[in-house]
Amino acid sequence: MKLLKQIGLKPLLKEYQTILQQPEGWLKVPLWTLALATGAKSFVDNPVLGNSVFNQAGLHLWRVKLAGQLAARRRARLSKSLTAEDARFFNQHGFILKEDFLPADDFAQLEQELLCTELPARETLQGNTVTRRIPLDYYSLPQLPSAQQLIAQPKLQALLNYVGSFQVQPMWYIQSILSHVREANPDPQTNLHADTFHSSIKAWLFLTDVAEDEGPFVYVPGSHQLTPARLDWEKQRSIHAATADRMSARGSFRISEAELEQLGLPKPKAFAVKKNTLVVADTFGFHARGKSVRPSTRIEVWAYARRNPFLPWTGFDPLALPFLKDKIIPLYWWALDELEKRQWRKNPWRSVGRLRAGDPPRFIKK
Repeated sequence: MKLLKQIGLKPLLKEYQTILQQPEGWLKVPLWTLALATGAKSFVDNPVLGNSVFNQAGLHLWRVKLAGQLAARRRARLSKSLTAEDARFFNQHGFILKEDFLPADDFAQLEQELLCTELPARETLQGNTVTRRIPLDYYSLPQLPSAQQLIAQPKLQALLNYVGSFQVQPMWYIQSILSHVREANPDPQTNLHADTFHSSIKAWLFLTDVAEDEGPFVYVPGSHQLTPARLDWEKQRSIHAATADRMSARGSFRISEAELEQLGLPKPKAFAVKKNTLVVADTFGFHARGKSVRPSTRIEVWAYARRNPFLPWTGFDPLALPFLKDKIIPLYWWALDELEKRQWRKNPWRSVGRLRAGDPPRFIKK
């Protein structure tokens, strides 16, 4: 209602008439409008989300604020599952870091298991960098008892839940980042960005040491907070987001280091860490993959989860159902393959057969 008052009924109807004139507009407008109540983020694929008049009046800003308020309420309910120190640290910085996360013997077993087992893998090529993912799913986990124990750890799940503001069912992978695999533009993931307009999680348990100049994870401490400066920046970016750079237009806003200073934020922190370090981060905060000055390989257990930010409850995740939770990744990749077969969308994740996490890349030419 507040948005309607700001725009006015006649201008609102006029903008919707323009949207209706787009191909299949009459069919898609109800879906585009209903998407406002979901995690939909692409300004270019949804003309309602990307409408500059609506965003000038505060549509995107309203979604960011409401998502942030609901996340704070859910975290308050989830805080009893972790220490007050961890909650305070996250609330200030936007991430949680745990060195020597596993006992040394347990980590050695996990490291041996995950680095030496050949499993079905997929790779994607971005710029000069290959990202390889080996799913920890119904097929691989029976062969990986140490990985099963890691994923089942209550203290790890509590950290993921709090940072993600939900009782989440993450997708788990062995992930390898192989840099400088060919002569090409830099990896686009090295540009600072927020993944979407609301809190979501990514987690890394590093299986290799990570040097500061070999593609570390980079995060801007405190950039997950909804400060007045951040909110104003979100609104201004949203007005012309549909015509911005490709990734920003799809809802993952890029930001420069000069803009960070304008928002009162510190310089990015590079996580040059020893193996067996865990990092769990809210990727609404600005982050990136650090640049690598030489060919390098970074290997980690990697988790990702994102839910509808407008849900008031913390649980009831359908992906956690017993018949789904270890089949999410195969179903996701099957769906991407089907979309490509039907020529609706190219699948960037190419099957490369059975590999170990540290093997040379196979998908080095598109």
